[in-house]
Amino acid sequence: MSLRVCPCWMCYTFDNPLRRLVHDPAKILGPYLREGMTALDVGCGIGYFTIGAAKLVGPSGRVIAVDLQQQMLDALKRRAERHHVADRVRLLRCEKDRLGVQEPVDFALTFWMVHEVQDVPRLMRELRACLKPGGHYLLVEPRWHVSASRFQSILAAAESAGFQLSGHPRVGLSHTALFA
Repeated sequence: MSLRVCPCWMCYTFDNPLRRLVHDPAKILGPYLREGMTALDVGCGIGYFTIGAAKLVGPSGRVIAVDLQQQMLDALKRRAERHHVADRVRLLRCEKDRLGVQEPVDFALTFWMVHEVQDVPRLMRELRACLKPGGHYLLVEPRWHVSASRFQSILAAAESAGFQLSGHPRVGLSHTALFA
């Protein structure tokens, strides 16, 4: 869904023990995910948050991991197998202008990727369409890469798509918004 995407080789630098000090998937996603839920990780890369989400939703839950790059999804598949959560993770390669998610989800995450999307309003409409009533969407963007005004325009696109802002959870080095 983007013109400029993070190269696969760079994603391996994002998944390291030091990052867990700032971005612990269990702490960030734990308040929103429970056993049996269906979660959506858009722009999943090699699965830093996908694997954490899969552990939180448990054996009866599922995580739909969406990425534009097949190389990312292939790496995620191997990592999910190593973490024994591959049976909970559904890999989906999106198109540059369409997510392609057809099933309803309880929770959606876009972590440090919306700034790469060419048509943010379209992405927000697609996310809104797949979120179940009562579900949540967590938007997280990097502070050093996304200006406050750019983040406000992303928030406006989300609200125009029908999301209601319910808070700004603290996530290190990031702008955040939680939507219902």
